[in-house]
This record gives sequence, C-alpha cells and structure tokens, in this order.
Amino acid sequence: MDEKDRHYEKCEIINAEIEKRYRAEIPDIVNTITESCLGRNCFDHVDAAVIPSRDEVIEIIDLMRKILYPGYFDNRTLDRNNLHYHIGNAITDLFEKLSRQITNSIIHECQRYGEKCTECVDRGQAETIKFLKKIPEIRRVLATDVIASYNGDPAARSYDEVIFSYPGLFAVTIYRVAHELHKQDITLLPRIMTEYAHNTVGIDIHPAASIGHSFFIDHGTGVVIGETCSIGNNVRVYQGVTLGALSFPKDERGKLIKGHKRHPTIEDDVIIYSGATILGGDTVIGARSVIGGNVWITEPVPPDTKVMIEKPNLVYRERKNS
Repeated sequence: MDEKDRHYEKCEIINAEIEKRYRAEIPDIVNTITESCLGRNCFDHVDAAVIPSRDEVIEIIDLMRKILYPGYFDNRTLDRNNLHYHIGNAITDLFEKLSRQITNSIIHECQRYGEKCTECVDRGQAETIKFLKKIPEIRRVLATDVIASYNGDPAARSYDEVIFSYPGLFAVTIYRVAHELHKQDITLLPRIMTEYAHNTVGIDIHPAASIGHSFFIDHGTGVVIGETCSIGNNVRVYQGVTLGALSFPKDERGKLIKGHKRHPTIEDDVIIYSGATILGGDTVIGARSVIGGNVWITEPVPPDTKVMIEKPNLVYRERKNS
C-alpha cells in the first residue's frame, strides 16, 4: 500500500469515528421530539385516521380536467368513436380515487373530532356518485367561463388558448369542482383543491364562495375571493383584486365567530379592475357597476355606478446627468 492509499484509509477511519460520535446523539434527539408530541403545545396527527392524500387529490384534479375538457389534456387523439370508451375509463378511475379520498375525509372527521359515523365507506362512495352526476352541469357552467374569458380578452386568439393556458380558468375550474364537493359537506378535499390552485397560479378562491356563470379572471395573480363572498353572473375581475372581510368579530371568550356573512356581494355584470379592495359582508356592489383600479371600498355601491380614484398629481422632474 503506497503513501496515498494509507492517507485515504486513515481519513476514512477518522471520518467514521466522527460520524459515530455524532450519531450517538440521535437517540436522545428522537426521545426529545417524541416527548414534545405528548404535550399540547405542538400539533401532530397521531392516533387519528389517515388524512386525505394531497398527492392523490392533485391526481384527481388532473383527471377531472381531462373529463371536463375532453381531448385537451390527453396524450392521444380523441374522436367520437372512442370518446365513450375514454370517458368510461376516466370516470372509473375517478370514482376509485375520489371515493377513497372522500371516505378518508369522512373517517378522519369521525375519529379526529369525535363525530359519530356509520358505514363511512358506503357514504364515501354514495357522495362520489352524487358528485359524478353533476359533471355535465359543471361542464356547462365552465363553457360559459371559457366564452367569457375569450370575449373579455382582446389578446385571446381562440377558445383552445383559453383552456390550455389561462391561469384564471385553471383556478375557476378547480373552484367549480371544489365548490360542489363543499356543498355536499365534504371536508378537507375542497380546501386542498383550491389551495393547490392558489399555490399554482396565485389565485385564492375559497370553495364556499358562490360564483355565477360566465366568470372571468384576467391575468389573475393576487386575486383573493373570501369564503362568504357572493358573485353574480357575467362578472370580470382583474389581477390583485381582494374581496375580503372588513373585520373579524369575536365571541365573549375572545374567539373568532365563524360562519357569518363577512365578505362582499358582487351583483351581475360588474367589472373590477386591478388592485381594487372590496371589504365587508354588508358591502354590495350593484349590477353593471365598474370599480376602478386601486380603490378601497367598504360601503355599498348602487347599480350602474362607476367608482374611481381622482387623477393623481404627478410630478415630472428633469433628470440631471451625474
């Protein structure tokens, strides 16, 4: 063995001893972490039913898009002859995945929060069938959203472009699915779905919000639509719009009161330009109104009203060469 090999061998022995010394501390670290989970000052999901899988929920979203927009997100060409076969396979796959996650959600609620439930698997599959029967209506409403997106954006060259690439339609598609599941009192799954859209395209729509047909979000980044928000038909919203709560009332124990109307109502044919903030459960934006960019609204706006900020006083100065 030459000098170089002896040097490498010596280094390996030293490194092994160093690693052994540090690894000896791992059992104490494990014990400390385990003990921390026995108290009430941290969160864990131990001794509870399996939580719905976020990864499989994302698979469900991808599968739903293939069913809602046949031929757009598939790796093969579809025609009228194989459409029935294709949808049959997709629906069968969706039934298995969705019923499993709905069942997990139901079982989780029962065991985690002490609710009583019998025949959770049966209910999970029944709720899945109930949802699958809604798909034709979901497709019909989404078609109005596609048309509204195309008609509302001069840059749109085709419906195909809207379906393939528009982040607003992506978020609204996931919202439409999540909203129907929310109406069936399915927990967790709708929020996982809409938060996935939020994380992907930066558009935050709560699944409990009520949104009419022909809804168009242009550009979209930074749009926030709160839980109790009600939006009518033919509404157009631009990037950075917030439809939020004005305040958060608390009960006598200082805890937030949940479930009451705290987000605005937007009536039919309203346009809301970028950066506008509209807050409060009593705030109603009347039909056919136009809300300008960067305004802050906390009071009702009558129908057929245009709201805008006065033209700012701009200051122009000549740049001097350094």
